[in-house]
This record gives sequence, structure tokens and C-alpha cells, in this order.
Amino acid sequence: MAILRLGSKSEAFHREGNSWHNETVRTYGLAAMLGFMDLDYGYFLFRICTSGLPSDVNINIGEMSFQLHKFPLLSRSRLLRKLIEEFPNGDGASFSLRLDDLPGGAIAFELISKFCYGVKIELNAQNVVSVRCAAEYLHMTDEYGKGNLISQTESFLNEVLGNWADSIRALEACEEVMAHAEDLHIVSRCIDSLATKACADPSLFGWPLAGRKSNQSPETTSLWNGISTMTKTKPTSDNWWYEDVTFLSLPLYRRLILAIGSRGMRPESIAASVVYYARRYLPLMNRQSSFDDANPGPNILNPSESGQRALLEEIVGLIPNKKGVTSTKFLIRLLRTAMVLHASPSCREILEKRVGSQLDQASLVDLLIPNMGHSETLYDIDCVQRILDHFFLEEQAAAVATPDNIVEEGQLTNESNSMAPMTTVARLIDGFLAEVAPDVNFKLPKFEALASSIPDYARPLDDGLYHAIDMYLKAHPWITDPEREQLCRLMNCQKLSLEASTHAAQNERLPLRVIVQVLFFEQLRLRKSISGWFFVSDNLENSANPSGNVGLKKDGSHHATDGEDDVTHRVSELEKDCSGMKEELRKLVKYKRSWKNFTRRLGFSKSQSCCSKRSKPSNLRAIPPSTVNR
Repeated sequence: MAILRLGSKSEAFHREGNSWHNETVRTYGLAAMLGFMDLDYGYFLFRICTSGLPSDVNINIGEMSFQLHKFPLLSRSRLLRKLIEEFPNGDGASFSLRLDDLPGGAIAFELISKFCYGVKIELNAQNVVSVRCAAEYLHMTDEYGKGNLISQTESFLNEVLGNWADSIRALEACEEVMAHAEDLHIVSRCIDSLATKACADPSLFGWPLAGRKSNQSPETTSLWNGISTMTKTKPTSDNWWYEDVTFLSLPLYRRLILAIGSRGMRPESIAASVVYYARRYLPLMNRQSSFDDANPGPNILNPSESGQRALLEEIVGLIPNKKGVTSTKFLIRLLRTAMVLHASPSCREILEKRVGSQLDQASLVDLLIPNMGHSETLYDIDCVQRILDHFFLEEQAAAVATPDNIVEEGQLTNESNSMAPMTTVARLIDGFLAEVAPDVNFKLPKFEALASSIPDYARPLDDGLYHAIDMYLKAHPWITDPEREQLCRLMNCQKLSLEASTHAAQNERLPLRVIVQVLFFEQLRLRKSISGWFFVSDNLENSANPSGNVGLKKDGSHHATDGEDDVTHRVSELEKDCSGMKEELRKLVKYKRSWKNFTRRLGFSKSQSCCSKRSKPSNLRAIPPSTVNR
């Protein structure tokens, strides 16, 4: 830390309660009586005079009182001279002055009073700002003594701003005297100095970093012919300044980040610094559990909920508006925290748009946002719906911005890459639906709206959607048959895998029409597979026996090759599967037909009894009871 030492006299001030006294300065009053106004003569008289005069002025700052002499003070400060001259020169009685508006308060005035008496003082990066502002307040210019305090502190402040760590300390010290530091442009000078250094490579200039140990270690010292040489220091990463700037208050940090961004800092580095700052001052950001945030309790928000809300809204405005510079996990956590703190709707809308623009990078756990509104569902379904809508708006805007008439090499590859985010989001939403489907308060229209938001081409397979529908039917057994039919229309039975089709064919919760469709499309798939295998078998036979006699033994019998055995075995397995599925379909149809016959018998039992009375007796022979039972 840079240090400036002023004065040459030993410490003579001592404190009694809230009062400061100085015994040596009494000689200045005697010097004034003898006509020696020069400070050097006053010091000389102190050396030869053993008795002095009592203090004649009391400077009161807050609860602190300084018992001093007026002549050393008025010789350095224009303001103090003006205030002292307003009092009439009486019989030497002391008088009091109040300087409650002095920047830096009693601490700064103590250093200033010692400077006026020539006592040794030390200025550093932490107190030079308040002393500089206090000297300006007291008008301590060079007109009232060569090398006065304004010129001394100004030259030392320029030295402080040449160092990163000292600049941070000086900017922190500006908090106490913000208005005066702004008028003297000290704050802007500190911010410009820090922004310039943050955008540069610190290893090129050897700037010491606050709170960091030097990269140089004893192992990096080598000996050559008995001479110690220092090897090159380790390179510094781009995040070397993140921790240092987190000690700044939010207004100063915001101004520093904007200044760094205006100097061309990469958005990724700025976003990483904002994330670092948010995790330090927003304790809810560090919580992993979703439901721990729902009831944070009175002691979680520190210092206050309003302060946390204002901090969060400012942080949202500082995040660079560029896709991908901030992780989706952090943005969703920020959105969740905004809901807990009841941030403004505009703030939450901005976060939802940011999350929607990179929804393909989210995970299922991130989307499980606890519901903070008046809805009865466990998770916030409406928020996920809005995020999904923002995602498709971004995709549509990107598709419109891409010209269709430009055909370049590798266009198919680019198209497949452009479909990857859509497919990822479709898989993510299907998993989300399956996760929230067991909620009994999850209404069917919301399920349909969220599931139908995904276009059909975004799902290569509908296995995830089928799983979500099955979970919903299992948790909501009271829905009607028309509602089941309407829900299953969201699913394309042709896009089910073999495992999903097998499960759907045996699923009693699905409507019968859906089961029949699944079996029908599976049979078509098996037919195509069988036809394909026969086609391959014919090609193998033609390629292996082009002359017509290859594959025959010496006695003329046919010799089966390995390829034919595999094809035959595969065809037999497919035939068995097809026969099994036909049997399942036959059982279902028989079950439905028997149910209709049973209801028909119940419906026509009365009419049959009436008709039996009118009918004539029949001459048919009686049927044996055993036959009837059979």
C-alpha cells in the first residue's frame, strides 16, 4: 500500500474522553503575542520556552471536541480564518466552532489539525480521499502556505491510482464522502483507472492484486553460477479481478462494469463477474433445493427484502444481452429468486426471455420452479409455458433472418444442427410433463397446451410424450373417455418405438382405439421388415450364386449359407411376434364383442319374455341340460 508521510514533530496529541488536547501547541499562542507568526519561530520558542498558553478555540465535530489554538489553524485554512475572524478579539477567552459538515468527520480533522501543527502523519489509500475532500472543504490551498494539504493529497492520489489494489481501496473510501468525491471527480478517476487496468493484462505491468498471493514461489528461484535468478511468473487468468470488485457497493460496481464494457471487455467476462457478484450478495442464489426457497423465513433475506429486490433488478440489467454468455442454470435461479423476492413484472419478463432464448441448454431439474402464485399446482406451469413461447419466437426470428435462396456446401449439416435445439427442447418438455403429471391439480387444458406447443417434426419419437400421457392417466383416473381420446390424439402412434408399442398394446388405461392403432401400425412395420429381409435374402442368393450352381453340393442338393440361416432365423422370429400381436388383437376384439353381447342381452331380456307369451308352442325337442351348460 502506498504511504505518504508528512510532518516532522513527534506525536503530542492525547485524548481524554471525547476531547483532544495538545500541550506543545501552547507555545504558538506565546509566539503570536511576541509577534512571531512564522511556524518555525513558534517551534523554536517551544524549544526554549517551558511554559505555554491554554487552548483558545474548540472545534466540535459531532460528539468529538478538539481543544486547539487558532493561529496554526488560520494560517493553513481560509475557511477557519474566516470563522475565527468573525469572533471579536476579547480578553483571550476561548470560543467554539462547529464543523459538523466536514467531509470525513473527526477522523479526517484529526489528521488535518496534526498537519497544521507539523506533527507526523501518514496518508494511505484508505484515508487520502476523506482528507482530500476535507482539505477542499477548508480551502487549504497553497495561498495559505507552500505545500499545503490540497496539493499534497492531490499528488499522492495520482500515485494511488497507479496501483490496482490502492485504487480499489480509494474507491471504497469514496462511499463515506460520496458527494464531495463526486464534485472533485475522484470517483470517476478511480473507476477509469480500474476499468483500464481490468481490460489490460496485469502480468505485463506487475500490478499487485488485492487479497491474492503472489504467484512467485521458492521453487521458481534458480541458481546460475551462484547468482539467484527469478523465473517467469505464472500467467494470470481473465477472472483475476472478479473477487476484488465484489467489495464495492452496487452503485459503484454498476458504474465500474459499464466502464469496463465501454472499453471493449468481452461479454463473457462481464457476465462472469456479474454472476460472481450476485452469488456473494444474494444468498438465495446458492440454494440447491427448489422448495427451500418457497418459504425462506424472516432471517434469510439480509439485510432486507426490499434491498435484495433492488439488488436483483440491478444485476439483471447488468447482464450482457447476448445469447450464451450466461448459463441457463444461473438465469433460472435468478428467475426463481425474483419470484421469491416478488420482483417487478418487467424484471421477471426479462429473465423469462433470457431463459427462453437458450432453453435448449437447460436441464429438467432447472425447470422445476416452485409455484409462488395463486395456482394450485406444485410447480409453475405457466412460467414454463411462457419460457417455451419465447424459445419458439427466437427460433422463428432466426429462421426468418436466414435467407432461403442461399445454398452453400454443407447445407444439410447446418439444417441438422439447427434442428438439434428444437429436438432437445422437445425432449426436455416431454420430461417436464412426465414429472409434473402426477400433480392432481394439473388441469388437462394446460397439459394439452404445453404438449401441443412442440411441433410434430421436433419429436423423432413420441416415447417421451407417451410416457407423460400414461403418467397423467394414471394420476387422473376420473377423467372421462372423451377426454382420454382427446389427450391421446397428441401422440402419433406411428412414432412409437418397439418398447413403447409393446407397453401401449398392454396398457389398460389407453382407449381401445389407440391400442388398435398401435397394433395396426406395428403390424405394418413388421410387414415392411419382413419384406425387407426377403429382399435382402434374394440379393444375397443372387450375389452368392450368379451361375445358378453355386451353393449346390456334388450330389446336387442345396447347401444353405450362413447368411441364409440368419435371414431365415430372423424371419421366423418376426412371424412369431406378428402371430402374438394378432392373438392379442383377436382377444381384444373378442372381449369387446362379448361385452356388447352381454349388454344386448340385458337390454332385450324383457322383450324376449313378452314375445315368448305370444309365440306358439314349438315342436322342437328338448335340449339336454349338459348341452346348455356347455
